Parts: sequence; structure tokens; C-alpha cells
Amino acid sequence: MYARIQSLASWSSTRRPSGTDRSHAAGDPLNSLDKQSRVTDFIADPRKAVWTLAVPMMMGMLIQTLYNITDMIFVGRLGGEQVAALTFCMPISFFAIGITFGLGSGATSAVARFIGASDKASADNAAEHAILIGLSVGLVIVAAALAYKESILGLLGAEGDVLVLAIDYFEIISPGFLFTILNVTFRSILSGEGDTRTPLLLQGSGTILNIGLDPLFIFGLDMGIRGAATATVASQGLVFLAFLGYIFVRRGTYVELHLGAFRPSARIASDILKVGLPASAGMVIMSVGSMFYNRIVATFGADAVAGLGVGGRMDSVFFMPIFALAMSQVTLVGMFHGAGRVDLVRQTVVYTASRAALFAVFVGGLYWVFAEQAARIFTDEPAIIDVATQYIRTLCFAFPFISIGIITGRVFQGLGRGMPGLLITLLRVALISVPLAWVLTRVFGFGLQAVWIAFAVSGPIASTVAVIWVHYELRRLETTD
Repeated sequence: MYARIQSLASWSSTRRPSGTDRSHAAGDPLNSLDKQSRVTDFIADPRKAVWTLAVPMMMGMLIQTLYNITDMIFVGRLGGEQVAALTFCMPISFFAIGITFGLGSGATSAVARFIGASDKASADNAAEHAILIGLSVGLVIVAAALAYKESILGLLGAEGDVLVLAIDYFEIISPGFLFTILNVTFRSILSGEGDTRTPLLLQGSGTILNIGLDPLFIFGLDMGIRGAATATVASQGLVFLAFLGYIFVRRGTYVELHLGAFRPSARIASDILKVGLPASAGMVIMSVGSMFYNRIVATFGADAVAGLGVGGRMDSVFFMPIFALAMSQVTLVGMFHGAGRVDLVRQTVVYTASRAALFAVFVGGLYWVFAEQAARIFTDEPAIIDVATQYIRTLCFAFPFISIGIITGRVFQGLGRGMPGLLITLLRVALISVPLAWVLTRVFGFGLQAVWIAFAVSGPIASTVAVIWVHYELRRLETTD
């Protein structure tokens, strides 16, 4: 499945292009035949292309979800304090990864658009910029995390023995952020050229390895919570080495990376960052919004917070395939836009959004009927089950609208525009969801369901704005072309 044509491998291994002969390398038919054909295939059948890209990402998310569950199970056997320590470290990990995924969207968009425009030299250079940006961001995050670990964990609420355990875990996991960040960067580059299967193979293997190493380090070597961190860093480090081997030794990618011949380009760096920075900012806004949202829910008691947590796990299962479909849009829209095929951009967006909405209606109906049974999978506490059931039954009416909004948000990234997605996120989180929840509960005195209603209402409003914005943006491009 992952075989590459031998002529490409032999050509890459025997001839290393310098900065002066990149244009020749870009035009070599043996070098570009296999990977360039993805653009042709995607243009020939955009609907098939959506699933070609999305299905491996869905499988990768499923494997990652399995890891998250098993990791918590293993740590849970150590005791409640260890679970609490791990929980305090998670927001920092999510913040670091969220920033990287945002910048990765910029890399995916840039690489896809340059490949679609048959500008391989710029695609190569964009990939090199992405790696250097990822390396720089990773080093800054690791340095800051190690320097301010006690202050950060204390600010999040860790104290006493839990703080000590959290520091034990964080001292090991934070240097591993560099591996994780660079792995996300490599994945983003491969996604930009239309390859989501190789990242699934490499990162999926690493995740499965992590699951196997957890009990060995935690219990076999009696490392406790430090063992959980060590297992994660070790597996991510091996994935990093696998990516290096695939990209730099095997030369398995369409884009060619020669960092020794790297030439800085303000144009290409700007092209990545104008998508990546707003996407990262959007991640931060959602993270901060969730913190405020949780504080509002916390006023209704511990069961309400726990119910939100259970409900969040339930809807995360639904959103998994939606996010995979959305991420496919960055690649396809980028390639089609780069190739000047705005008609295919519109066709792909309509097809993907409609399928996402149909899936949302189906899953929403299932959740409405079986919400209580689904909640019982995670807990047997009646009060928590009631809250989770109320949450998911309220939110499921907004599933189709939220799904369409997620899809259209990634369309802007594919077009090389980051600000519209950021502004729509601001509208949904900062201007509607959190303020409305606060007003309904604190000013008008409504109960917990008002919080869920505020969340559900924000989705359709923001999605409507996104759809209208995408429609006019595509009309503008059609007129320009």
C-alpha cells in the first residue's frame, strides 16, 4: 500500500539537488510522477478524494482515543492523586499541541496550493519553512514549560502531593513536546501533498507502542506516573525517527527537503503564518472559552462538571469523523484553488458539508434515543447520567449546523485565508456562547440547561455566518478567475 515507484527512490538517493537545481528537480518526470498523480486523481474524482484523505485520519483519531482511554486506566490504577496530577498536566499538553496543529494547517494549506499550481520548488520550500517554524516553536515551548513548570501547574490549581506528582510527570513529558510538535509538522506536510495513510501508519504504530510500553514502565519498572510520561516520550521519539527515515532517507515524499540548501522566503513564511497563526489563535480562544464555560458549569456543583465531562466524551465520538472530513478540505481546497479550479472547490465543499450534515442528523437521532444508555458507559452515578443526558439531548439538535460550520471553517484555511476562521471562532465562543451562558444563568437565573442551550445556539449562528462568507468568497474567486 505504501510502496513508491523505484525510479523516484533511486533518483533521490543518487542525486541530491542543490539550491540552484531545484527547478530541474521539480520538472523531472521520474521524480514527480507518483505524487503529482494525486492532484490529477483528486481532480478526476473529488468525492473519492474526500474519503481517501478522511478515512485514514478517522482511523488515526480512533487509535488516539483508544490510547487516551487506556493511558488513563493504567494511571488510574496508581491512585486518585496520580490521576489528578495527570489531569493538571493535560491542558498544557493540549495548548502546545493546539498551537502546533494551527501552524500545521498553514503548512498543509501552503504545500497543497503550491502543488495544485504545479509549483514544486515553492512546495519544497514551504515544507522546509514549516519544519524550521515547528522546530523553533517546539524549542520555545519546551524551554518555557521547563522554566515555569511549578508556576504553571500551581496556577492551574495543583498543590501538595498532587503538585509534586504533576511536576514528576511534567519534567519528563515536556521535553517530549519537541518530538510531538515535529511529528505534527511532518504529518501536516504529508497531508498537504495528499498522503494521510503514511502518517496513520507511523503515528498509529507509535500510539500502539505507547499502549504497550505504559504497563512496562509504570508497573514493570515501577516508575509510577513517571513511567507513563517516559512511555509517551519514547514512543513519540521513535515516531520522530520513523518520519525522518521516511522523508530524508527513503525520500518517500513528493516534496523534497534539503535543509542544507534552504533559502528563507518572506513570501512563503507569510503564506504559512497567515493561515497558521489565526488557526493557532482560534485553538487558544476555544481553550480559554472552555475554561470560562467550565467555571459557569461549576457553580451548579461537582455533578454538573462531571456530567459535562461525560457529555463531552460522548460528543467527541461524534465529532471525530467530522473533524477528519474537515481536515480533508484543507488539502483538497488548497490543491483545487492552486490549480485554478474554483468549480471543484465549490463542488467538494457542498458534497462534504452535505455528507457531514446527514451523518450529524443520523448520530443526533441515535443520541436523542440512547443518550442515557451512552452515558452509562462512562459512569453509574445517576446524577451525572442525568446531566450528561440533558447535555447531549440539547446539543444534538445543533449537530448538523456545527458540522457544516466545522467544514466551512477549514475551507478558508485551504484557500490560504486564516482570519475568517478566527473571526468566526471569536463570534461563536467569545461573543455568543460564553456571554449568553453567563447572562442566562447569572442575570436571569435559569438552570443548568440554559448553559447547554447557549452552547447549542452559538453553533448554528456561527455556522450560518461561515456558510454565507464561504459562498461570497467563492463567488469572488469565480469572478476573478
